[in-house]
Amino acid sequence: AGLIVGIYLILYALYAYQQPRALSASSFASLVNNTAPLALAAAGQALVVISRGFDLSVAGVISVCNVTLAVYPMDGPGGALLSVLLCLAIGGAVGAVNGWLVAVLKMQSIAATLATMIICQGIALVILKAPGGAVADWITYEMTDRLWKTIPVSGLVVLAVIAVWMLIRRSDFGMSLYAIGADEQAARLSGIDTTRVRFRTFVLAGACYGLAGFMLSAQTATGNPTAGTPLLLLSFAAVALGGTSLAGGRGGLFASVMGAAVLMLLQKVLFSSGVSSFYTGMFQGIALILAVVFSTFLARLGEVK
Repeated sequence: AGLIVGIYLILYALYAYQQPRALSASSFASLVNNTAPLALAAAGQALVVISRGFDLSVAGVISVCNVTLAVYPMDGPGGALLSVLLCLAIGGAVGAVNGWLVAVLKMQSIAATLATMIICQGIALVILKAPGGAVADWITYEMTDRLWKTIPVSGLVVLAVIAVWMLIRRSDFGMSLYAIGADEQAARLSGIDTTRVRFRTFVLAGACYGLAGFMLSAQTATGNPTAGTPLLLLSFAAVALGGTSLAGGRGGLFASVMGAAVLMLLQKVLFSSGVSSFYTGMFQGIALILAVVFSTFLARLGEVK
């Protein structure tokens, strides 16, 4: 986690050098608002990856939540509360289906979540056939606003998820999650209910995706049936960039969130440097490869020691 935080600080210093206004509260809040949806998606993805799985349904869940909030807006703080609960319910429900397919029916996680992603994308298109609709004004303005003109609300949402993870990580469930990722058979022999733990993991991940869909809707203020698609591969990139092992059993949510922050900040730095947006994906891919290679090198170095 220390390495990825260091990379972020170096990138931010470079960004501030290119754009002196980057140090202003409004500019920082804008950056956090752009980062929040991917950070929450990466948090959910990290849970599944730690358990040695992959979750492609992230794109579908975010898309369904986005079009639902755009087609059925509920204004005011009460409407915002209902909206976020609805998004959590949608994500949790899809996660429960994923958990049942993977944990109970023993399907491969990639195949199961690919199926649920396709179904969710179909549902999103049924709800909203083309980009349009409008998210409730209260959500759009308040969830992208700043408290006391300095602290981004979206950043507090991400911090709340990290805080919950800190509590979960120290629980029996958290330790079981890492045990399953490291060696599922050994975890089962030690008395861990691997089916229940894996099922809960997918449900929690789905809830994170639902929250990501809520924050993306607040940021875009409109609906798009393919809103979640760009975040699919980026969520895996953020998890890997944060040092979470794609082989399972090692990593965490905070580092994955920071991985998402680095990817979004890299976009800003490249744009400020005058690099065409067409090359952004290429640079993000190179950063991912370097991060994975370096992470693998450190892991092997630790084994040698």
